[in-house]
Amino acid sequence: MTGPKPPQPKPGQPEPGRPKRMHLAAHFPGVNNTTVWADPRSGSQIDFASFEHLARTAERGLFDFFFLAEGLRLREHKGRLHDLDVVGRPESLTVLHALAAVTGRLGLAATVNATFNEPYELARRFATLDHLSGGRAAWNVVTSSDAFTGENFRRGGYLDRADRYTRAAEFVAAARTLWDSWDPDGTPRPFAHHGRHFDIAGEFTLPRSPQGHPVVIQAGDSDEGREFAASSADVIFTRHGTLEAGRAFYADVKRRLATYGRSPDDLRIMPGVTVVLGDTSAEARERAEEIRWQQVSPQTALLTLEQIWGVDLSGYDPDGPLPEVDPVADPQLSQGRTRHGDSRATAEKWRALAQERGLSIRQTVIEASARQSFVGTPGEVAAELTEFVRRGAADGFILVPHLTPGGLDEFVDRVVPLLQERGAFRTAYEGDTLRSHLGLAEPVRKA
Repeated sequence: MTGPKPPQPKPGQPEPGRPKRMHLAAHFPGVNNTTVWADPRSGSQIDFASFEHLARTAERGLFDFFFLAEGLRLREHKGRLHDLDVVGRPESLTVLHALAAVTGRLGLAATVNATFNEPYELARRFATLDHLSGGRAAWNVVTSSDAFTGENFRRGGYLDRADRYTRAAEFVAAARTLWDSWDPDGTPRPFAHHGRHFDIAGEFTLPRSPQGHPVVIQAGDSDEGREFAASSADVIFTRHGTLEAGRAFYADVKRRLATYGRSPDDLRIMPGVTVVLGDTSAEARERAEEIRWQQVSPQTALLTLEQIWGVDLSGYDPDGPLPEVDPVADPQLSQGRTRHGDSRATAEKWRALAQERGLSIRQTVIEASARQSFVGTPGEVAAELTEFVRRGAADGFILVPHLTPGGLDEFVDRVVPLLQERGAFRTAYEGDTLRSHLGLAEPVRKA
């Protein structure tokens, strides 16, 4: 006789004695200061070949998903278009439908605004992508209270900042009602959603998609964003600078899940990070320093400072000291950008940093605005990524390369095999849908 078989780990969970498996995703380098556009290897932001290259590389590396940002209006600074926006911003879902045809397993995530769209239309578009891709669609839900962006839409910038997340939560709930509205045998049945922001009823045009619902992603670190993620999201895209900050964020968000009848395994926390590799630690640090100086040109340094100070600083020397004048509130100086925190508090923090280290304007911007990065040899980076997951600072990572479109190649070729050797990352896709990659259960259909 044979004894009972030992319990088998769930998909995505480690075997006994092995590290917890991490999740990896790729963010397409976009119109931001992370991307080094001056590098001769940098390609087009809008050619399909660029999207295809990065997506195929991510799939070759067995990543969970490919992630596209969104821009609904070209940003302006001092009344002129922001330099990084002149290359254009394609519509994400259109690009992902094309990528569905040239990839087979990779998840496809689009950032789409819940403030300037309607549930029926957007639920239909994502359900279509989920069907055409075989269950690989994801929606990164973002919000806006920006009247500048809203000028491009019928309802304009009417939405109060305090209402952004209440509308978004109801939007997601309405979309899920639509996705659940067909019976398992493929028979449509009427749906109805009656709420503060939406009052809709009728019949949805598509049956339930291969993974039940497209995966819902939330990007945000604010208290409101954390609460929204705990109530409604499958993945939260965040940022944090240190292991301890990551552990605090992770513990806080996971703790909130119980309020909504959810378990810690119902939400994946994936910070956006950059990686710089070298054959030696010293070489990696030197490359990272060079990249940071490329990312923050003298013009970019002054522009960044102007966004905080709220005044024209074009007469200042980027290699000179920070302004002695205090910041002023001028929302018209820079429009279409997300603002984080209190400008005066940020200025005081940056002044203290500059004074402590004797930094110029450009050096201060480089030190204060750099993303969390993993810098080192492939072995060192693999070890540090594994440690972040082991110690509860993340469930995985969304990599933000500094080059378009080849910025992911080196990581896939040199770091992924080491993660696999450690047992910290998959060696093959274990399912066909994005939910299976993330180890998330299919949503229970509401009767």
